[in-house]
Amino acid sequence: IDSDELHIVRAGIERRTRRNRLIKIISVSILAPTLLIASGVLSLYAFTDLILAPSPDLDSVSAPGEWAMFRGDSTRSGAADPIGLPPKGELKWKFETGAPVRTSPALANGTIYFGSQDFSLYALDAETGEKEWEFQTGSWVESSPAVAAGVVYFGSNDGYFYALDADTGEEHWRHYIGLPVQSSPAIAGGNVFFGSGDYTIYCLSIVTGDKVWEFETNNRVTSSLVIDNGVIYVGSMDGSLYGLQASNGRFRLRMRYPGDVASSPAVYDGVVYYTNRSRLFAIDSMARNWPGEHDLRNWWIQFYAFRLAPQPPPISGLLWTMELGRAVNTTTPAIIDGIVYTTSGNTVYAVDTEKADLIWSFPLNGTIHSSAALGNGILYVGSGDGQLFALDAENGDVEWSFTTGAAIRSSPVVSNGVIYVGSSDGAVYAIK
Repeated sequence: IDSDELHIVRAGIERRTRRNRLIKIISVSILAPTLLIASGVLSLYAFTDLILAPSPDLDSVSAPGEWAMFRGDSTRSGAADPIGLPPKGELKWKFETGAPVRTSPALANGTIYFGSQDFSLYALDAETGEKEWEFQTGSWVESSPAVAAGVVYFGSNDGYFYALDADTGEEHWRHYIGLPVQSSPAIAGGNVFFGSGDYTIYCLSIVTGDKVWEFETNNRVTSSLVIDNGVIYVGSMDGSLYGLQASNGRFRLRMRYPGDVASSPAVYDGVVYYTNRSRLFAIDSMARNWPGEHDLRNWWIQFYAFRLAPQPPPISGLLWTMELGRAVNTTTPAIIDGIVYTTSGNTVYAVDTEKADLIWSFPLNGTIHSSAALGNGILYVGSGDGQLFALDAENGDVEWSFTTGAAIRSSPVVSNGVIYVGSSDGAVYAIK
């Protein structure tokens, strides 16, 4: 090759080198800002509400004088409108099924709906206790029903979630999960939400029963969901309370603490209250986990113990917590006027939500699996010895008690001066 040809080859190599270098410079100058912007947008989406915030009107409530879902409303407050005179502890009527009744009744349009371990969901006339219809499933019904727009929604241990006509009991649709559905549903924004024994939280269309979204936890979900300001809160047997955006299931918060969360949370004045097996928690309803919080926190604590890192920040969202005693706790708190009423073991507690101080406590004669209900200043709670107690909400004094034939695991419903509650003796009672 002569010198002229060599010069041409070298010039070509230099041009290609300059061109490649220019492409790299342009690519980096464009790609780096693009990646930075994308990372910022994803961070804003994942860890803030600046992009696609929850809908503040996405919740549901019962009409005055009704109790159309577990705990009465979407916040699971367990507090009834003060309509009618307080019950006096007298039997109005009794309806017997073929097996224990653990569900909490739902009341809508003069009818109460409840499930039994005889595999059936029942609809009774709330005034007389006469059966209007009965629907047979393939196993126990331990999911308390919810009623909306003339449809009853509930799950069964046969692995199905059902939607029935509230007037006739005719099946609209069923959705197969495959494992028991014991979580009580919540309804909002055209969807129904519930947890399942397959570790998953589901959102289904109320019209078709088709799945809208799902979110997987690390254990069974028997807790019932709360929907408040477009955010779902629900407990899991993996020891966590989860916060999810109701519209799309987007993760917001996980409060992890030792102990199963079998009870359902309740919301009051922007605070989520829930219990695990030994403690009562108060959580900021708008809290979010910081990136990698649960993965990094344990390492951070260990490094802090060896003085290799600063003190870790508080657990995201935790306002306060109170030890209730290491006992069985599966009940949902009831809340009104800044006081939360909860149970642990055989004891009922009243706690000031602002000061996180105990106001009073009262021991019953048996373990409590019945979530307390409030109405007209009276707290109603069932006991393992088969008694329904009416306690003065101000001081815990017993106003009266009513005895059923076996343990009460059903949570009472209060409406228009009547209490409706199920018992393990297989009956549902109306007490006036």
